[in-house]
Amino acid sequence: MDILKLDRLLARYGPETAEIRGSLQHIIANQIVTNWPQSSTRHANPDPMRSGAATAAEGFAVAIRGLEPRDDSQRALQSRALDLSEALLQARWVRFAGVGTSVPLAFLVVLIFWLTITFASFGLFAPRNATVLVVLFVCAVSVGSAVFLILELDGPFDGLIKVSADPMRYAHAHLNQ
Repeated sequence: MDILKLDRLLARYGPETAEIRGSLQHIIANQIVTNWPQSSTRHANPDPMRSGAATAAEGFAVAIRGLEPRDDSQRALQSRALDLSEALLQARWVRFAGVGTSVPLAFLVVLIFWLTITFASFGLFAPRNATVLVVLFVCAVSVGSAVFLILELDGPFDGLIKVSADPMRYAHAHLNQ
């Protein structure tokens, strides 16, 4: 995980990064609380500007940039740490950019209408027996489940299927060690 790599790079840089490593731990704890709230009634708050975490995350990269390396080894570690911190910031902003739904409501309405007409026409023209009814029912449930999964995967931090917080909690538990 890039968070642990970044922490280890900063640890190898020297003791002058202790405050930066502490702020990394604080930023990760904030992200865990923001993305995976403990209360089931509270939804994830992905707005980076309201959470105040944007300033802390940007300040973290600035703090790494502000380090003054004494030798080539520290210069190389600082460069790698900057690359990783920028990659983490970019991933964070990509996550915030994808907050809205990617499935337009008009598309969903047209799809549901089209599926309803399709299955209704199959039902009208099919012979009336138990096998046909069971097959139509199974197919309708299958297509409905596929649409449900698409909508469920559109919101990775809400709903029945969620991104697990375990990797972030593991990284947070192992920071500054």
